[in-house]
Amino acid sequence: MNYSSSQTDLVQEINRLKAAKKALILAHYYQVPEIQDIADFVGDSLALSRKAAETDAELIVFAGVHFMAETAKILNPSKKVVLPDLKAGCSLADSCPPADFKSFREAHPDHTVVTYINCTAEVKTLSDVICTSSNALQIINSFPKDQKLIFAPDVNMGRYLNKETGRDMLLWDGACIVHEAFDLEKILNLKAEHPEAKIIAHPESETPILKVANFIGSTAALLRFAQEDASQSFIVATEHGILHKMQQLMPEKTFIPAPALEDNTCACSECAFMKVNTLEKLRNCLRDEQPEILLPDSIMKEALRPLNRMFELS
Repeated sequence: MNYSSSQTDLVQEINRLKAAKKALILAHYYQVPEIQDIADFVGDSLALSRKAAETDAELIVFAGVHFMAETAKILNPSKKVVLPDLKAGCSLADSCPPADFKSFREAHPDHTVVTYINCTAEVKTLSDVICTSSNALQIINSFPKDQKLIFAPDVNMGRYLNKETGRDMLLWDGACIVHEAFDLEKILNLKAEHPEAKIIAHPESETPILKVANFIGSTAALLRFAQEDASQSFIVATEHGILHKMQQLMPEKTFIPAPALEDNTCACSECAFMKVNTLEKLRNCLRDEQPEILLPDSIMKEALRPLNRMFELS
């Protein structure tokens, strides 16, 4: 991409610091384009988790949101993990307070807990197995049909998974504000304007959006579908940061961000938490090795158990 002179200076300094500190920069697809372009690896939650588990880097810089950096720390307890901005939170993780979830689990002791990775480290400790949007179907189908399951924290994804698996999982009532913001009427109007376009959606989206989608999948699956499908245009119902990578990989295709409710400033749905990270903050956290993700050893040990179970099952 084209950088301003100040951005060019930042990129050069980031690359110098990265080499000097033997650091690894991981970035989620929802990060701003300039961070995606400088990262060593860009991916969705599952791919980033695997990369974090495999790295021999001495310093992990996680350009994403807080629960992702926590996951990297849990998988690398002896390494330093930093996040450009501690305010990079997650509305979905916030919708599942650990104390409330503990009570919910204790009220259903005969249920096995399958928890979406978009949750806090404390909630992971209360889980039997973690899943991502990439492997959720595989994880859930690994359990016998008669095994009672709790799925948390995303109720929209839970409803989708119940439909796909024929189960009746008990669902925690949490949600992502970004994926709940899509406007069905505006999407259908877009489809009318672009009848050749296929609607592709993330399973965190609400049921009416998923019902009109031609394909439903994780960010990585949406990217793969767009690459493999013969269609030349797509209406994309997930955080619009993914469009940067889509356009890079498929410059000949057209990607239209799905519009959000009451959105008069932008044609897309944007995660404000993801966007608090900037090149300058990335440079600063590499330089200062702060803010560092720190977790009690007991939390890391207990949270690692369901993560390892995920890797075993997927």
